[in-house]
Amino acid sequence: MSLPLQILLILGAVVALAVVVQRIRKRKILMEDAIFWVVFALVFVVIAVFPQVAYVTSELFGFVSPSNFIFLIIIVLLLWKVLQNSCEISLLKHRINELAQEIALKDAASTREDAGEDD
Repeated sequence: MSLPLQILLILGAVVALAVVVQRIRKRKILMEDAIFWVVFALVFVVIAVFPQVAYVTSELFGFVSPSNFIFLIIIVLLLWKVLQNSCEISLLKHRINELAQEIALKDAASTREDAGEDD
């Protein structure tokens, strides 16, 4: 693994950790999401510090170069996170619709009660 790639991995991990810590302090990220990003960054620090892991693993799976293997790992992990976020967003949209319907029913019932009192 080339030295520039190792440096890039370490810098990217440090920046990711700094952003996660900042978001945690401002309470703009949930702890489970923060853990994902911290582990994500630490994996790349380990790969950058111990490039033999990338060499052995990429050779084991038949990759031409360790950088291709690392990029595949990055893509797979980010796609996994996107899938998790999509599932969570879908559940939240469903819950918002349910809450909007409950509020509409309560408003309608309240309006009927108010109209009945005026008669």
